[in-house]
This record gives sequence, C-alpha cells and structure tokens, in this order.
Amino acid sequence: MSVLGTSALILVPQHSWLLWKLLLPLVFLCVLLIAVLVLLVLGVRLWLQSSRNARRARDGRPTVAFFHPYCNAGGGGERVLWCAIRALQNRYVDINFVVYTGDLGVTGQQILEGARRRFNIVLPRPIQFVFLRHRLLVEPGLFPHFTLLGQSVGSIFLGWEALTEFVPDLYIDSMGYAFTLPLFRYLGGCSVGSYVHYPTISTDMLSVVRERNPRFNNPDYVSNSLFLSAFKVVYYCLFALLYGMAGSCSDLIMVNSSWTLDHILSLWRAPNRTSVVYPPCDVSGFLDVPLEEDGDRKCHSIVSIGQFRPEKDHRLQIKAFKRVLDRRREGLGGREALKLVLIGGCRDQQDEDRVLMLRGLCQELGIGDRVEFKLNISFEELKREMGEATIGLHTMWNEHFGIGVVECMAAGKVMLAHKSGGPKLDIVVPYEGGQTGFLADDEESYAEAIDRILALPPAMRLQIRRNARQSVARFSDQEFEACFLAAMEPLMGTLER
Repeated sequence: MSVLGTSALILVPQHSWLLWKLLLPLVFLCVLLIAVLVLLVLGVRLWLQSSRNARRARDGRPTVAFFHPYCNAGGGGERVLWCAIRALQNRYVDINFVVYTGDLGVTGQQILEGARRRFNIVLPRPIQFVFLRHRLLVEPGLFPHFTLLGQSVGSIFLGWEALTEFVPDLYIDSMGYAFTLPLFRYLGGCSVGSYVHYPTISTDMLSVVRERNPRFNNPDYVSNSLFLSAFKVVYYCLFALLYGMAGSCSDLIMVNSSWTLDHILSLWRAPNRTSVVYPPCDVSGFLDVPLEEDGDRKCHSIVSIGQFRPEKDHRLQIKAFKRVLDRRREGLGGREALKLVLIGGCRDQQDEDRVLMLRGLCQELGIGDRVEFKLNISFEELKREMGEATIGLHTMWNEHFGIGVVECMAAGKVMLAHKSGGPKLDIVVPYEGGQTGFLADDEESYAEAIDRILALPPAMRLQIRRNARQSVARFSDQEFEACFLAAMEPLMGTLER
C-alpha cells in the first residue's frame, strides 16, 4: 500500500473524531435545553393546576370559562355567547361561569345590560368577568402585514394573560382564537372546546390568492404581482398547517354552518369531535312584525344588518343601491321612493372610521340623503326598522352563517343575500318547494335583483316572505339550546363536582 493511502486511512478517523468532539457539546447543549424546557413547562403546569385546585377548594364547584375578548360588541357571535351561557346556567345550577373580555371601558353589569338591550337576553344568575388588559395584541390594526400570523401570535399572549389571571376547569373559545386551545389544554390542564364561527384561514382564501383576485384581504399590489402572490400562497399554506394543529387540540368542536363544517374538517381533521350547531337567532322576537301586503307603500326601505367590518362589504351595498337609483332615473324601474338603512355595531375605532368612510362614499355618489346609518341601536329600534323595510340586504362573500339574514327572514322581509357560504347553503334555500329569497354576487346582479323584487306583485312578495318566516324556525333560540347542550354534555360530564 502506498504512503498516500496509509495517510488517508489515518486522517479519516482523525477527522471523524474531530467532528465528534465539535458536535458532542452541541448535542449535550440541545439535550440540556430540551430538559430545561420540559421542566419549565411541567413547573408552569404544576403552578397553574395548584392555582386551579386552590380556587376549586375555595368555591366548592367547577368553573367553565368563555374566551370572548369582544363580548360587549353587538354581533352574532355575542348572541351565541350569551345564549350559550344562559342555556348552561339553566341546565347546570352548581357550576360557575367566567367570561374573559378585553372591554375595559365598561363594568360587568354594563356588559350584561348591553346584552339585554341588544339581544333581549337576561342571564338567570350572575357571572364573573376577567378583564384582559392587552386586547390590543389581537387588533388587526397592529399588524398591517402578516395579519393572520400577527393576530394568532397575539392571541397566544392574550390567552396567557387570561390563563394566569384565572385557571378554569373547562375552557371554551367562542370567538375563533384557536391558538389559545393548546395553551389551556397543555399548560392549564383544562378540558377545551370551541365554537367556530369562521375559520381563520380557508381553502377559499387560498383560491383567491392563487387566482390573483383582489379582495379586502388580498390588495391589488399583491394580486398584481406573481412573486407576492406565490409568496402569500406559501405563507397561507404554512399558516393553515399551524392552524390545523392548534385546532385539533380541541376536545369538542362546534361549527355554525355547513360551509364552516367543510373547512374545519379539512383543516382540523377531527370528524368524530365536530358537529354543526346553528347559532341562535331571535326568531320569536321578530314574529310580531306584521306580515301583510306592501303594495300601497310610498317608500320602500332596504335594510342591512351587520357589524361594520370590512368583510361585510357595505361598499357593495351602497354601490348597488346607487345603480338601482340610476336605473330608476332612466325610467327602468318603479316610481316608489327608496332608501337604504345600514344597521350595525362598531367594535373599535377602526369600525368607526370605516363608517365615516362609508358616509363619505354616499356623499361622493350623491346619495347621502337616501342612506341612513343606525349604529349600536336597541332591540326595539331594530324591530321598528325591520317593520318598515321591504327588502333585507346582505353582501358578505362566504359569510360563515348569517344571523342578520335569518332575522330579516323571520321579520318577513324579502331577503337578498350573497350567493355563497351559509346564506346559500343553509338559509336562503327552498322551503317546501317555495322560494324564500334571492341571491346575488356582484354590483349588477344585486341591482337587478332589487329591481326584480320591487317589480313583483305584492301578493307574490307576500308569499315569499311567508315562506321565509316559516323556514327559519330551525334557527330559533330553543333549537340552538337543545343542540348546544347535547354537544356539550360529554365535556360537562367530565367536570368533577
């Protein structure tokens, strides 16, 4: 054997030994860090569980906590929250209930009074509120870019604040912050459940980016760029993977519609723990709105119900209404006066700024005198506006359910909703073979549908309104309570009393 070959044989083990000497400290450091992390997690878990045990010994009963940082808002999600707590309080008299909220400017009593005024809901017993100081961490305005990721990371920190303030026995995320679920399950040692109104990310959102369609969450500068669109698709796919992992931690998953069910099953992959529980709609509260022919009306009112969030697409409503008025000026429609009434709640300053922008749009289009804004109105005023309306209007693309749609139909309005999501799959569907409303998906189709509705004979409009009212009985408070309690029963049975 040559000298060169012998040297090579000697160098190989020397190089391997040198490499091993370099890697050994790194391996040891990694093992040490993992061990420290595990011990830290176990220590935190032990500390939190001791806090819960002390509270249980003091109270003598278990506690169910709902994570709902915006519980003082006036939307459909808040109606679900209060109806759910009311149902559980009526069924389980020996359990305490807590709501984590970020509404710092009000007291607990004022929050409950708001629920009574807006939704006509009164809880049978007092509940405890845990006020969170860092709700700003889940505000979309804090994250102009990578909003989904930013809000999700923010929700983990907000969830940590909630967990350290109060450790419940059963944790329910009722607002869609899925990344808090593993926090309460693995650190808090709680049973966890979730009521999903809308998936944080969906295959439809991925399709919008892949097809480079501009939307409120896909601005023009992204849709016009091949590179940015491709980058956003990768970002969405990775986020969807994390979202699915977080959601799969839930012991119980309730979703509010068939549309939401399809997406949650594809993302969270827990079919045995997932069920549809339609949200409660105050169907009975609107049944006393008169149902009679409206042929002698001098002015037809078009009413929209929904929070002033960007996805509700109030701009589309205003532009479609403007197009209807233009067609009537050109002699293509009836002679009755028309007005558009936008009813909804504002969660924060961004929503209030959006209302100012919408008012400005009305002035710009020259229809400011034909559009009315009704903000945070009482239940009595809502019913009064419903009674005066002819058409109920809804324009949100892929609305997860549509409580406002159901309420309009219960009040006997001719419903015109977006041709997607819950309204298309669950609500504005034939009832005993009869039509219950209309669907549209863009400015022109909305304008045409409004003209078509107003051109119908009053008797035909009345029949559609009757069908609509009869069809929404399946979305009543009573139906929700029965389905919600049935879904919750396995989790509630795990609570030691």
